[in-house]
Amino acid sequence: MKRVLFDVAALIARIATGVIFAAHGWQKWQGGLGATTQGFREMGIPMPGLAAGYSTVVETVGGILLILGLLVRPVALLLLLGMLGAIAFVHGGNGVLTANNGWELPGALGALCLLFLALGGGRIGLDGIFNTMFRRRSERRVAEEELAVHAPNRTTGGPITPAESTTAAEPPNVPRQPAAPASGTTPRNKLNDEDMRDIDALVSDEPPQHRKPPNR
Repeated sequence: MKRVLFDVAALIARIATGVIFAAHGWQKWQGGLGATTQGFREMGIPMPGLAAGYSTVVETVGGILLILGLLVRPVALLLLLGMLGAIAFVHGGNGVLTANNGWELPGALGALCLLFLALGGGRIGLDGIFNTMFRRRSERRVAEEELAVHAPNRTTGGPITPAESTTAAEPPNVPRQPAAPASGTTPRNKLNDEDMRDIDALVSDEPPQHRKPPNR
């Protein structure tokens, strides 16, 4: 609730301050840079041409940006510097009241700019919208990274552990098949043709034929 009240109060203060600055800047713009420079020279402001251009642009553009709530802190810093210069070179020696050309108005506007510089312009503005978008995008990126880290394994259904990642590359245990005998060799459990003829001769009561010794 306090944050909402601050946002509403900051919005009202921003709009009021922005309208005042934009009105003064637009008045200088309509009068022309030459006339503004001449007025600053008569008031004893150093470097009147540079000061006139700075004051005209910063007050006009800065006031509009305050109303929109865009770049509130940088704009508040620039406007605060302008108000400090106005108090130091023009209004500081004339007392407080505006009727005596005192520092009442630039002091109040400078204090508001100091608050904006320290606390920001609230969430009701372009800065608040952009900050919310960037924060949600970063939160979504963090959530996606955490989801990728804790993604379940396809086979076990659980998270992938380092042990599973090492053993996954190893091939499963497959029973080895006995190697086939080389060509030209006779297996031990099989008989050749001469042994079969000897067996036939014994069964038929015929004398076995003598084998010729192999030529050495």
